[in-house]
Amino acid sequence: MLSINKLIPQGRGLAKVLLKRASSVELDWDVRQKSRFDATDSTGRALGVFLPRGSVVRGGDVLVAEDGSLIVVKAAAQPVMVVRHCTEHGSAFDLMRAAYHLGNRHVQLELQSERLLLERDHVLADMLRHMHLLVSDEELPFEPEAGAYAGGGHSHAAHDHGHDHAHEHKHDHGSDHDHAHDHGHGPAHDHDHGHHGPDGHQH
Repeated sequence: MLSINKLIPQGRGLAKVLLKRASSVELDWDVRQKSRFDATDSTGRALGVFLPRGSVVRGGDVLVAEDGSLIVVKAAAQPVMVVRHCTEHGSAFDLMRAAYHLGNRHVQLELQSERLLLERDHVLADMLRHMHLLVSDEELPFEPEAGAYAGGGHSHAAHDHGHDHAHEHKHDHGSDHDHAHDHGHGPAHDHDHGHHGPDGHQH
């Protein structure tokens, strides 16, 4: 097994001719967020990867083996949910709202200009459809934002983590109410609850 303990982010500083000659390895996100894992490259070599604790491997990064050989990392296609706004009844702003609510739940999320990508979860899919968003199951490479889930940098992770926890308690209760008010059937539902008892105002 070929041992690897060095990573060059996006192959910075390496000549293109070297990268063209390099072997490659396809890894999904579950593997790439680990600092230690085994894999097999495109030439059939067994790789034992031992990176510094907390390392995250991105598509385009280059692993350096103990014998000096280079292995280019490719983000493998994997099952994801793709979220798009409804062009008939909504706007791109709906995606921004969705990203906000998913962020409050510490969901790993890839942000793109026209869509959001996240790992499949039927509960979240129902929530997003409730927000009038279009959700489809697809097989695509997944590169979530660095942030509360560490990886981009430890200072960022520490800052985001504390920040998000403060918001989570404040908004998580409110998020359901936001959803109710935003949908056609929501307000009626709220009124029904209000008539059940004298504490209607508190809800």
